[in-house]
Amino acid sequence: MSAAVDPAYRHYPKRAEYRALVETGGAVMKLYHLAAADAPVAEVVARLCDQWFAEHASAVLAEGDCGFVILHRCGADFYFLLVSVWRGSNELWEAVWYRHGDMPAFAPFDPGYPMAPGVVRPTFCVWELGIVAHESAAWSRYLASPRDTAARSRWVEDVFEGVV
Repeated sequence: MSAAVDPAYRHYPKRAEYRALVETGGAVMKLYHLAAADAPVAEVVARLCDQWFAEHASAVLAEGDCGFVILHRCGADFYFLLVSVWRGSNELWEAVWYRHGDMPAFAPFDPGYPMAPGVVRPTFCVWELGIVAHESAAWSRYLASPRDTAARSRWVEDVFEGVV
């Protein structure tokens, strides 16, 4: 039985790095960079991420939202900006943006095929899931807490860094 893995694919580790807590429009988002150790997120792209928060966060995020953003370097010049928000108490909602080559800004990601209901579609890759798993556990701890100011502070401080 063959898994859906290209025989030429060679897996390698990447590093997740917590960068900042971004508070914008009443939303609180943990920002992570994800990249190969020898090819970190380029500074110009990190600045474009900051620009995305300034220009688009208010249209994507709502007051009171809590979540995390993964700025993922995928190869030499392709980046995903994965905006993940806890809504409905225990549901993870996501907006996907991207930058390729010398695009002047991040744009909403369109995978190029129909996204009809019931169609299998991409979510997170194996590297991103390392951060998602940590954030899922952190949010579960918050949900099981009194959800007071101290518990929210513990959630804010509960970040992930390491090899995935």
